[in-house]
Amino acid sequence: MAGESERELQQLKKRIEELASRSYEHNIYTYTGFLSMAEQDAFYEMASRLQGIAYELYGGRENCERQMLRFGSEESLGYGEEFPIACLWVRPVLEKFADNVTHRDFLGAIMNLGISRGTLGDIFIQGKSAYVFCEDRMADYIADHLERVRHTRVKCTRADAVKELPVQEPEAVSFTVSSERADGMIAKLYHLSRSRSLELFREKKIFVNGRLNENSSYVMKRGDVVSVRGYGRFVYYGVRRETKKGKWSVSAGIYR
Repeated sequence: MAGESERELQQLKKRIEELASRSYEHNIYTYTGFLSMAEQDAFYEMASRLQGIAYELYGGRENCERQMLRFGSEESLGYGEEFPIACLWVRPVLEKFADNVTHRDFLGAIMNLGISRGTLGDIFIQGKSAYVFCEDRMADYIADHLERVRHTRVKCTRADAVKELPVQEPEAVSFTVSSERADGMIAKLYHLSRSRSLELFREKKIFVNGRLNENSSYVMKRGDVVSVRGYGRFVYYGVRRETKKGKWSVSAGIYR
């Protein structure tokens, strides 16, 4: 699994069990860092062993892929507590002279500060700026030390994600497929060969509704949210109509 070895995932499961027990025994909220989709899937595999312990996944706003896992709830603990997640707004000092930077550029610049990947959530690009979710305890350090992204001088301040970061709406697209199989849909949407689409399943890079899916013949259902590592994410809207040639005209929403 790219980025997460089996050993790392087993260590994560052990850590999750420790956090769940600590929450239950001490009547407190406990948190992981930001989990990748593979790490979230590892948690779902063991979630049934944690019966009776309330949990929630959240990334700072709706539609985040990287999410923090919290044990405890207001109902079970008797008090409420916000997730320790901050949002940072990173933008050029002089926008007219700024580079056209990518998600990788922002991530690399922050990681070069010695930041652990687990302390960082999703990064949303807005023009030449970005909104970055991170653990609250790291926010001031990043804001004080992040000075450049590639060759562009930047300034970094805390932001109110709910007020300042627009909700990302998927771009609706329609296309024709011979069936609602996941491999065919992914090949069509991302302009891949069918063999490359199949490889993505074998490489464990396909997640449906947050769970790892290795079944390339999986039949898509209306409302399924699919993440394809390295390519993007889309929500399946379903069949629009049958064509004269017996194929299906379907629609989906792609998150750009």
